[in-house]
Amino acid sequence: MVTGQPRFGVFDSGIGGLSVLRELRNESPSAFLHYVADSGYAPYGERSDAHVLARARAVSSHLLESGADIIVIACNTATAVAAQSLREAWPKTPIIGIEPGIKPALTVTRNGRVGVMATRSTLRSQKFRRLVEELSPREPFHLRACDGLASAIEKASANTPELRSLVERHCAPLKEAGVDTVVLGCTHYAFARHHIQDALGPSVGIIDSAAAVARHAICVGHGTLLGLNPESKTALPLLLQTTGNAERLARIATAWLSEAVTASCITV
Repeated sequence: MVTGQPRFGVFDSGIGGLSVLRELRNESPSAFLHYVADSGYAPYGERSDAHVLARARAVSSHLLESGADIIVIACNTATAVAAQSLREAWPKTPIIGIEPGIKPALTVTRNGRVGVMATRSTLRSQKFRRLVEELSPREPFHLRACDGLASAIEKASANTPELRSLVERHCAPLKEAGVDTVVLGCTHYAFARHHIQDALGPSVGIIDSAAAVARHAICVGHGTLLGLNPESKTALPLLLQTTGNAERLARIATAWLSEAVTASCITV
């Protein structure tokens, strides 16, 4: 670890959190980033709350033991299920989660019809339901539990006919409802954003929270006594680990981040 620089521990159930990692990298190249893709236990969105909570605690513990000063949960499901528990377990550590960007969606929608694509676990969580009730108690959102989509993105290339067909199936009800804005409520979906846009049509706006979460995380880092300088352009190495296939993570991360990276396997 570089002296004086906070270390960000970032995790997701797989490759989806790379969308947040890329924004963190763009916001502050000088940030020390340690990313864990828990691909060996993915996808969180199709598993029980107990499974998600156990994995979130295990991975967070690993990141903290490795020197993380700030935890960024780059997974909507893990945020909804486990963020509060993690904050209680490590009350002195800033723990930043991600949630569907329904608030910004409400500010840009032209017809008041907003769709939310997310995992079933995220949509059924108390955290998400409270968020919806607080922001739009009278105007219901058009919710779509995209069963199988995160798993398909995790396992396959982003351009397979099967993935495109699955995206079209999940987008069809939202298109029929006449939504003009769709919120991506799972970080994995960023990898299929071009397919989602094609399925919904060019007039539908798409919102995701990766950039906003990254900006908030950098602000938290900047506000610590550790002295992060977000203006520095000196890029530090990335540390990428996975409980799944390291070669695949490195290949996808290299393409997504536009820089050569390596990854290693861990057991957590």
